[in-house]
Amino acid sequence: MLLAAPGQLVSVSFLAQDPMNSAMADAARAFPANRGQAEEVFLMKPDLVLAGTYTSRAAVSMLRRLGIEVVEFPPERSLDDVRRHLRLMGQVLGQQARAEAMIADYDTRLAALRADPAHRPRAALYSANGYTTGGNTLSGEILAAAGFDNIAAEAGMPAGGALPLEVLVMLRPDLVITGARYPGASRSEALLDHPALAPLLAAVPDAPATNADWVCGTPYVLRAIEGLVAARKALEAGQ
Repeated sequence: MLLAAPGQLVSVSFLAQDPMNSAMADAARAFPANRGQAEEVFLMKPDLVLAGTYTSRAAVSMLRRLGIEVVEFPPERSLDDVRRHLRLMGQVLGQQARAEAMIADYDTRLAALRADPAHRPRAALYSANGYTTGGNTLSGEILAAAGFDNIAAEAGMPAGGALPLEVLVMLRPDLVITGARYPGASRSEALLDHPALAPLLAAVPDAPATNADWVCGTPYVLRAIEGLVAARKALEAGQ
């Protein structure tokens, strides 16, 4: 949606219309949604299908057998991947100039946001089921760019995994960043309401949550970094 010219895009994944997963959910509602099924996509008669490497292998294989070009994008695992995939998307859509302009803007804004403070606060990314993400992830790089150290490294989790609440409390991070809550209630998120976590969450009451800006590797990751920079400054002001 960021790079396609009017008329180029005929359908989007239903996930693109979900505000919990997509930073462009409102814009995505202007397009018909699909669920990645080969039959429904084929009937749209596209010249090109953009898929993820996590898309159903059967659907991708069938579309290719039917003669439709499919270009697959792996999940972004770094801030560099955001730039790389913007360039690739520009190439496959024939929108190279628009992509390069967006990359230049992304690089300028990212350079202005990157922080290397004398004292880097320690932060934890903590979501449903106690899941945390380490430095070798897009979320981890967002955290580092905002001037935080990730306690997942101290816990021996370079990529991520389930971090027991007891370990989190003993590590005593300066900031805990939780995941955005889904509507209703779930046992997986009940851990985030544990009384032992309350003092850590109170350090910065308005700390940002990992929301749609964090999910996909688009320039909207810059908004996530902006929110974290503000949280870091709030921590510094309270010291």
